[in-house]
Amino acid sequence: MLLWSLLVDRVHRLPETGIIWGGAGRSWREDCAGAATKLAALWTFWGLIALCYFAGRWYWQPPYLAAMQLLMRVAGPLLLLSIPYLLLLERRLIAPRDELWQAGRLILGRDWDRPGAHAALAAQARAWAVKGFFLAFMLAIVPGNWGQVMALAPAAWRDSSVALAEGLIAIMFLIDVMLATVGYALTLRPLASHIRSANPYAAGWTAALICYPPFVLMTAGGPLDYGPGLGHYDRWLAGHPLLLALNAFALIALTACYAWATIAFGLRFSNLTHRGILTHGPYRWLRHPAYVSKNLFWWLSAWPFLAASGVWSDAVRNTLLLALVSLVYFWRARTEERHLGADPAYRAYSAWIARHGLFARRGA
Repeated sequence: MLLWSLLVDRVHRLPETGIIWGGAGRSWREDCAGAATKLAALWTFWGLIALCYFAGRWYWQPPYLAAMQLLMRVAGPLLLLSIPYLLLLERRLIAPRDELWQAGRLILGRDWDRPGAHAALAAQARAWAVKGFFLAFMLAIVPGNWGQVMALAPAAWRDSSVALAEGLIAIMFLIDVMLATVGYALTLRPLASHIRSANPYAAGWTAALICYPPFVLMTAGGPLDYGPGLGHYDRWLAGHPLLLALNAFALIALTACYAWATIAFGLRFSNLTHRGILTHGPYRWLRHPAYVSKNLFWWLSAWPFLAASGVWSDAVRNTLLLALVSLVYFWRARTEERHLGADPAYRAYSAWIARHGLFARRGA
């Protein structure tokens, strides 16, 4: 992904990086002072993230434990590499007095009365909170997804559409989580994958965080657990091989769309952030292809309106709860649109989708 971005897409040459690779023409002394200020902010945010990791007991239990062990191993080298990285970047930035610099000035006890300084500190805090929370989660789930793929038995795929679907879905989910992990790790300006802004709305954070541990509401025993008494599609269609195969391949197609949405992001994948507006891949037809495909997948795989327990209340309850889960994702989508709507490019994209997308309003 990194080589493709640099050698083929040449993202480091994009104007949005704000970089002049020949150098911005400032003195070394000025740039060293700017880089030192940014290091103060960067190390402060990293320290706060480390403190949150230390305080959160769930981070020291599987599956997060392996992620914490990895991050502890790379923490020292990253601290050292951040010094030449920020200095060399400072030498080439067109406008080096950015939000990180303003945050560093405040952390060092300066510029408390500068207009916009406190907003810059809050914006940087939100951006690093996103990275700290989601990078740990992604690093934690990659090994489990890898283990599922390694345990697959492809020989069974020839005789069972369900086994084929489960195998292909596991592979596509592994691709999805690996690419997403790379996206969270490489939030770098030279790759044009830096965070332009993190969602400033509490509703956006609430809608996103309740979908992820430790705040997740959809797990077994959670308030939005729609699993008790489920039979799943393979139970109800066991005597209908054609319908079973059609349902299985629909699930494969939906997972492929979900993974495709992540692939389209490339190095810029992230929740709760603006890292550039996507108009290619499945985003040329839908504004939220990942959410649409994920929710349709749950409905077609769970069949919540039928209960294996034989209790009608289970079926009604599970259907209502899965409908609430879908509403949560609708809520997430709307909060993301509110955040991205501050960018004229997103407003133009949204208007184009309304006229030409999969569910276009003809004549709009």
